[in-house]
Amino acid sequence: MEISEKKEAEINNSSKDSNNNSNINVEITDSDTNNMNKEAEERQARELKAGLHPLKHKYVFWYTRRTPGVRTQTAYEDNIKKIVDFSTVEGFWVCYCHLARSSTLPSPTDLHLFKEGIRPLWEVIIEDLTIKLCVPITVGINLYNSCQILNILFKMIPVFFIKFVISQDSANCNGGKWIIRFKKVVSGRFWEDLVLALVGDQLDYGDNICGAVLSIRFNEDILSVWNRNASDHQAVMALRDSIKRHLKLPHSYVMEYKPHDASLRDNSSYRNAWLRG
Repeated sequence: MEISEKKEAEINNSSKDSNNNSNINVEITDSDTNNMNKEAEERQARELKAGLHPLKHKYVFWYTRRTPGVRTQTAYEDNIKKIVDFSTVEGFWVCYCHLARSSTLPSPTDLHLFKEGIRPLWEVIIEDLTIKLCVPITVGINLYNSCQILNILFKMIPVFFIKFVISQDSANCNGGKWIIRFKKVVSGRFWEDLVLALVGDQLDYGDNICGAVLSIRFNEDILSVWNRNASDHQAVMALRDSIKRHLKLPHSYVMEYKPHDASLRDNSSYRNAWLRG
């Protein structure tokens, strides 16, 4: 889909938080996929009826301003702020034209563009949950006897803590990202080209793509494209070639690929890349 600039304003303010109440990686079932496809079709029908030009996917812009000090998973998640979402060509241009250009953003800063329902997180957070025993005191039962019952139960069942490993976004659990490093003077143009290709669904294996990130750093800027499955070598390499083609990069230009589980192991987004190509 080619994106042509429109001036009609449409900014959707509804947000969708990721579901963090599971202690295992959540698999997306065929039923879930069918429901999402049905919702997308209904949304597109409404937008067409309104005279708008619907995109294949609804997207969300996020912003992260990294704070100095020790980097923790909770602090990183707290720093991720939603800017705006959009689902039409018109809505995209209204949003994009009001975003700050990359050259004006402080370092270190991350600007994220992800499909709705996927947050820009590869970390997992460990939460302590206390198991509590609740015994209702029924009217008519002697209060003393109720206290005795509670005392016996708590002696038999000690209070304990359970640690759950909660995946922050199931779409990113098994994925990874292609990493592209640019000089700061040219990164803005390449970021815009990447955004247009992503929103316009022009990259190969588009359904396998989660989103893209622009990372503003002191000496360079880094673009990354996240995909769902790091083990699908064919899709990973096809995505690399598609990115090079749409950004008009030389075939010999070196890109790096890093699975998210490798980032978890070394606690780094961009160092120690797994694959170069």
